[in-house]
Amino acid sequence: MSRIGKHPVTVPAGVEVAINGSTVTVKGPKGELTREFDPIMIIKHEGDQIIVERPDDSRKAKSLHGLTRTLVHNMVEGVANGFSKKLQLVGVGYRAALKGKDLEMQLGYSHPVLFSCPDNITFEVPTQTEIVVSGPSKEQVGQVAANIRAWRKPEPYKGKGIRYEGERIRRKLGKAAKGD
Repeated sequence: MSRIGKHPVTVPAGVEVAINGSTVTVKGPKGELTREFDPIMIIKHEGDQIIVERPDDSRKAKSLHGLTRTLVHNMVEGVANGFSKKLQLVGVGYRAALKGKDLEMQLGYSHPVLFSCPDNITFEVPTQTEIVVSGPSKEQVGQVAANIRAWRKPEPYKGKGIRYEGERIRRKLGKAAKGD
C-alpha cells in the first residue's frame, strides 16, 4: 500500500468538493480548481474526507496512487489557504514594481521587462527587490515563479540575478584567484 496514498485528505470548512467520475472540482475562498485524473484511480468523498484508492496492485496503479492523493490534497489546500513563492532580486539597479496587475522589472537590460499576470495569480512587491507570487494552484505558482526567475538566473561569480527566498548559490572564484 502506498504510504502517502492511504492517508485521507481532510476537507476544511468552507471548501466544496465535487467528484464527477475522474474529474475533481474544488471550490473555496481562494478560488476554484478543476483537474482530470487517470480513470483507473477511485476517488470517493465521504463526510469531510476524500479517499483515493487503487483498483489493484499493478505497477501503474501503484505509481498513480500517491500522486493522485497529493494532487487532490494540494487542490484542497490551495483553495483554502493558497500557495506563495517569494523571489529576491540581487544586483545593482535590479528592482521590480507593479504596473496595474502586471509586473515591471529592471534587470540590467536596456529596457524594462514587463511580465503579464496570468489568471488566478497575484503579484505583490513588498520592497523593490522582493516579489511574492501567490495563487490557489501550487503548480501554477511554481511555474510562474520559475518563468520570472528565468529572466535572470543567479550567476555563480557575483551572485546577481533573481533567486528564490532561501536559495543558496554556489559561488565560484574568478580568474584572478587562479594560481600560477
